[in-house]
This record gives sequence, C-alpha cells and structure tokens, in this order.
Amino acid sequence: MSGGTMNGGLFDDGAAQPQQSVRDGASHDGFGHRARLRQRLAEGGPDALMDHELVEYLLALAIPRRDTKPLAKRLIAEFGGIGGLLNADWQALSRITGMGDTSIAAVKIVQAAALRMLRAQVKDQPVLASWQALLDYLRADMAHMTIERVRVLHLNARNMLIRDEHMGDGSVDQAAIYTREVIRRAIDLGSSSLILVHNHPSGSPQPSRQDIDITRQIVEAGKPFGISVHDHIIIGAEGYSSMRAMGLL
Repeated sequence: MSGGTMNGGLFDDGAAQPQQSVRDGASHDGFGHRARLRQRLAEGGPDALMDHELVEYLLALAIPRRDTKPLAKRLIAEFGGIGGLLNADWQALSRITGMGDTSIAAVKIVQAAALRMLRAQVKDQPVLASWQALLDYLRADMAHMTIERVRVLHLNARNMLIRDEHMGDGSVDQAAIYTREVIRRAIDLGSSSLILVHNHPSGSPQPSRQDIDITRQIVEAGKPFGISVHDHIIIGAEGYSSMRAMGLL
C-alpha cells in the first residue's frame, strides 16, 4: 500500500504536491469542467464519456481539488485501458505517482461493484441458461490478470452454481491444477458437474496442449463418480475460448 499521508484533506494520500486553495482548483476551470462531464453523463448515460473521462470524474470524487485529467490519462495508458486499470492490484496502483490510498480505494470499489453486479446475474439461475452472463463475469474478473489463475465452478444436478472455487495461481505462463484435488473437492461438495476456468496472461485464449491434456484427465477421472465436465473456458484479454465449442471435449 501507499505510504503517503493525508494533506489537509485537499490531496490524495501519497501525492506529494504543494497545498492549493479552492481558488487554485478553480483556476484551471476544474469545477466547470466537472460540471460539464456530469451534465453529459446525466443526459447521455455512460457512453457519453470516454474511458479517461470516467476515470477522471471518479478520481475527482476522491481528490476534489486537483486536476485529475492527466492522472486519469496516465492510468489508462499504464494499464492498457479501463479494464486493466480496474483489475490492477493495490500495489501496482500505488506505484503510480499521485495515487494514494483514497484514490486506489475509489478504483477498487468500482471494480467490486461491477463484479458483484455481474455475479448476481449468474448466481441464482442455471448456469447453462445464463452462459453469456457467466462469460461476461469471468472476462471482467480474469481477462487482465498478470498471473495465471485456475477456478473450478461446481454445479448441482440442476446446473445451479454450488461453489466458485479458486484452485490456485501460477506464474505468468502457467498454473498448477491437480486432477485428484479437483475430483476430491467435487465429491466433498456433491457436485454433479464442473466447469473449469483459467486465464492466459499472454492475452491469447487459445488452449495449449497441456490445457487439453489436463482437461481430458479430469473428464476421465470424474466418470466413475458420475461427475461430468461441461466445459473448460480459457479467458484472455483478446477474448475467450470454449473447449467444448472447439470440439475438444
């Protein structure tokens, strides 16, 4: 986390800048500019603002007396877009000059709210009937991760989600997933079927030979216990792939 201090409430913690007065904040037309952004948002909805303008306005709520436009543009450039920014971890954000705990918390609370909204769309209905909603949630959560993460979605006999389980993280190019652990956990939870999910930090969602092999091992290991594998979804910044749709299951 950032080790900065609050500066009289006028600047975000971690931002080593001199004091400014309210008059100084108005000197670059900050208040009028934000009012115009607010008006465009009110009249045109979320699509009325560009990505950096959304971030600019968000940061202005956390740092009300500073011009946040340069910082917003720097964040978008640093993390490759608004998706990468929202998924950036606390430490990575704290390394950006001008980003302290208050600003970072503002970014992370938006991410949390977005993921919670997407998760709610798949939580209380059969997963296979809300497939696109599931993909939207997984892409929002995993597409911009810088490490490889493995998750297993456990479903009951009605294809309702029992558990979304984080199985482990790996390096930038691989994550360990063990067949025995997956099947043992499915038995413990009484799962009828599974959806395997992992991301590729490289951006490409194409399955590797190792991805295909481990998936087929899990499929075979689950058969004696009546546990099926619906799919193995691979998420990347460039999109997603479904092994079932590709004919690999």
